[in-house]
Amino acid sequence: MAISSGGEVSGQVSGGCVEGAVVEAAQEVLAGGAPRLMQFGITDDEAWEVGLPCGGEIDVWVSGTPHPGFAALARAGGRGALVTRLDNEGTLFVPVDGAAQGSLGSEELDAAGCAVAAELAWAGQSERRELEGVTVFVDTTAPPPRVIAFGAVDIAGSLCRIAQALGWRSYVVDPRGFFARPDRFAAADEVVAGWPQEAFAQIGGIDRATSIVVLTHDPKLDDAALAIALRSEAEYVGAMGSRRAQAARRERLHGLGFTDAELERLAAPVGLDLGALTPEETAVSVMAEIVAVRRGREGGRLKHATGRIHEVEAS
Repeated sequence: MAISSGGEVSGQVSGGCVEGAVVEAAQEVLAGGAPRLMQFGITDDEAWEVGLPCGGEIDVWVSGTPHPGFAALARAGGRGALVTRLDNEGTLFVPVDGAAQGSLGSEELDAAGCAVAAELAWAGQSERRELEGVTVFVDTTAPPPRVIAFGAVDIAGSLCRIAQALGWRSYVVDPRGFFARPDRFAAADEVVAGWPQEAFAQIGGIDRATSIVVLTHDPKLDDAALAIALRSEAEYVGAMGSRRAQAARRERLHGLGFTDAELERLAAPVGLDLGALTPEETAVSVMAEIVAVRRGREGGRLKHATGRIHEVEAS
């Protein structure tokens, strides 16, 4: 949540439960007070006072003007993190593609800070962490994750619309120029008519925040994309098709030199088991699986799950 000295507020931290208390603390910090960690929980007397009857715990780090390098990186759409000691004894700015600036107080802490900064910046998460016995807050900035649909088919259009609603960047790739037309995929950030190797290079390569879904059902097209995707850093690789088609695909990929271990990361048949029938429902199934993988979940029903709804770093 961003709070200006003029009283403007953008975003939220809890859906409304503790916002008032956080705004009050932010105004004190903006007036010259020290940054602080605020903790709210259902067992605290203060929780009822600020309206936290929903259970769980919330930690809120309230700080003033952001680090200039971190702010510039965020404005430029870069990837990195600002690691701040919660005892206010040091900060470390870590751009993923550049040299770290500042210090947390020791070489060991700085090394640990750089490692956790890269980990969370690629995951697109900000967290409180314990490093070498020191509590830090890792604030990350990153461009939206990407999903690349290989195959200019109806499901690709639905997938792009859902990705757009989620704030992701989406791309459609297909060597068949007749199908790979921008007018057919208005929600896509880019439509590329080309074979996988050239197309992937055109859209900036494949990194750890990229998910790839193969949709054409044509072996010569699908296999060309999968041969690159499965040996890339892609966070998720999925392929459309029946179980019989998947078995045939595995045989072809074995013939290309892929091992069972390498093929284990392939999500095929693609998507969660929603009973999807339409292109839109199928796209929901696929995007739901992509999000689940990105968040380290299996994607089952919450009513059947145990433990926390949102995993948090132990402290």
